[in-house]
Amino acid sequence: MVIDFRRVKTSPLALCILGEDVAVVEDFKYLGVHLDNGLNWRINTDAVHKKGMSRLYFLRKLRSFNVCSKMLEIFYQSVVASALFFAAVCWGGSIRDGDTSRINKLIRKAGSVIAIKLDPFEAVLERRTLNRLLSIMDNPTHPLHLQLDSQRSSFSNRLLQLRHNSVQQITSGWKRTLCSIVYLEYNHVVHFTL
Repeated sequence: MVIDFRRVKTSPLALCILGEDVAVVEDFKYLGVHLDNGLNWRINTDAVHKKGMSRLYFLRKLRSFNVCSKMLEIFYQSVVASALFFAAVCWGGSIRDGDTSRINKLIRKAGSVIAIKLDPFEAVLERRTLNRLLSIMDNPTHPLHLQLDSQRSSFSNRLLQLRHNSVQQITSGWKRTLCSIVYLEYNHVVHFTL
């Protein structure tokens, strides 16, 4: 797969690894996440929605057998939510509004089956991304640790707004997801001490 964001696209050069030509593909499934050559995540959100709908069917079946609500909630968290939010830190901040609303609609349906109000996709994504950011800040061996640590204020030790160079370096690995949560959270919660 070749990901090219240049305005003038050129055909990629042939790539040969260990004497074998590598095929250029439009999309690829890697570690359960569907990637396409434009990183627009449409194929991935379609797959996540399809998985969520099939698992919602089983949740409804359990309810029809009069399973208690606590067991339904456990089933939702372990089976449905695990499919919906798998690797959402990587792709969730970059999906279209229509895809977000489809996932939120599925979450609301699951909430009505369980008879509780569940957090929307954006809230779960923000919480998980902030947890990932905090784990990166706490792990000095992580590749992004030095980059994020250099963005702390020397006075208050909180994260400052990322400079343009820093944003480009971080987005090369995680696209915009991690940066967007840093922008959201640097004013509110982020007061770290080492």
